[in-house]
Amino acid sequence: MINNPEQLFKQISQGVYVIGVSDGIRQNAFTAAWVMQVSFKPALLAISINPQSTSYQILKAGGICSVNILSQHQAELAEHFGQSAADKMAGYQWQSGETGAPILSKSLAYFDCKVSHYAEAGDHIIAICEVVTAAQLNQGQPLLYKSTGDLDGSSQLYK
Repeated sequence: MINNPEQLFKQISQGVYVIGVSDGIRQNAFTAAWVMQVSFKPALLAISINPQSTSYQILKAGGICSVNILSQHQAELAEHFGQSAADKMAGYQWQSGETGAPILSKSLAYFDCKVSHYAEAGDHIIAICEVVTAAQLNQGQPLLYKSTGDLDGSSQLYK
């Protein structure tokens, strides 16, 4: 029997997403697993983001983002966008959403969003985002966080 909460967090069902952000000048993208719907009317998503990241600074400045759903065969994209690197968006096909947020063309589907408000949550910030548009781009099954193992290095964060 496992009594360690850190080991059990992976049992919470959640997908893996690439979040695209823009402030009209700069763009970036990052991998997120802490995304969930929080309202029907209006349609709202909550996204957890590290406030120390470049992506957070761009999100705060621009107030827009895209939530791109990855397929079960796109773990390499989750790994790539989970790293800090200069111009990590290069070499991937992007399109612009209605808000101007970058949308990953090879994702299963996307939500194009504008930030409604923020809330502090421990070592992260929760961005509450209103969905402006959404669309299915490709067919497949979503990538689940549990399937990524320790791809995000989270096992080291609990120590």
